[in-house]
Amino acid sequence: MSKTLKIQTPKIPTSLTPFDYNDIEDSYINLALISDCTISQEDVEKVRFEEVVFRNVTFLDGAFRFIQLTDVIFERCDLSNVDFTDGIIHRVEFRDSKLLGLNLADATLRNVLFENCNLNMGSFGYADLKEMRFENCLLRNADFYEAKFNKLEFKDCDLNDANFTGTRLKGVDLSTCKFTHLNLSLDSVAGCIVSADQAIGFARLLGLEIKD
Repeated sequence: MSKTLKIQTPKIPTSLTPFDYNDIEDSYINLALISDCTISQEDVEKVRFEEVVFRNVTFLDGAFRFIQLTDVIFERCDLSNVDFTDGIIHRVEFRDSKLLGLNLADATLRNVLFENCNLNMGSFGYADLKEMRFENCLLRNADFYEAKFNKLEFKDCDLNDANFTGTRLKGVDLSTCKFTHLNLSLDSVAGCIVSADQAIGFARLLGLEIKD
């Protein structure tokens, strides 16, 4: 995994119009700042956000299947247990946010950054992830079952008990991350980059006995 992985950042204009989400009238929102509010019990499909910043927003029991996010930033938000299944997410940043149990199964993600986020129990099963970075994130029990990785970086993350079964880890660098247990399949670990200490743990995970 290259240490110079470059991710396109969201293209956000310097001036955004404050927007009250409760005033939403259609499924397309752009050039908006949504801040200091709670969005509760939403169940919508194919809503689209472009050039939008969410700041200090809490989502409660939200289901946004097939959501489209382009050039969007989430800052200090709570999206715990929100459903973004089948979403299309491009040039998006999640910063300093609580994303416990966020569901991104079957989603397509391009140029996405998760930074200083709690993604424990997050779901990425069958998702297509390309040009992405997880930095300083909690990913305990996160599910990447049969996900597709391309130019993906994990930096200083807690991956304990994460599930990578059926996911090819070739070129993925886990050497700065911490974990005592991962769920893996034998054919998925070839080419994965780990530290010397982690390599011993990987061998044990795969059923090898280490002789002192």
